[in-house]
Amino acid sequence: MTDKCLSRLEAIGPQRYRESHGLHYEDFTIGDVYEHRPGRTVTEVDNIWQSLINMNQHPLHIDHAYAAETEFGQPLVSSLVTFSIVGGLSLASTSARAIANLGWRNVRLVAPVFVGDTLYAESKVLEKRESGSRPGQGIVTMETRGLKADGTEVLVWERSFLVPLRGAEARAAA
Repeated sequence: MTDKCLSRLEAIGPQRYRESHGLHYEDFTIGDVYEHRPGRTVTEVDNIWQSLINMNQHPLHIDHAYAAETEFGQPLVSSLVTFSIVGGLSLASTSARAIANLGWRNVRLVAPVFVGDTLYAESKVLEKRESGSRPGQGIVTMETRGLKADGTEVLVWERSFLVPLRGAEARAAA
């Protein structure tokens, strides 16, 4: 087991440093699991604003009286809100150096989320390979799971993204 450094200060001149964040292709190891912290408690404002921004005006998400009469008994947080929060939780450790998202697949909504639930995320490295068409870059595929504080899984997906190999950014800038 070795530690992985997500943030560092890189020397760029005498007594001058630049912040550097994220993992390079070589830092990802198949089978590794990253627990993304801190978590994020979902608020009513999150649900209302994001639902309206996305034009998802289904009363199950924004109408307390309507939602009270459903099997849930209260407004259900929109799945796009849950997806956004879980995705955001995972970004610092999985995507700070990402060049491009290549796609999401096998997205599953497993359990409902309500205002007041605290969400956490964890991501597992499923596969990786160097890009055949983009020298100095690699493709990483991870499974990300959204979890409530009690461990209940609420959301899961696989995502592939492009990241630089170590040293490739310096070569590209030269």
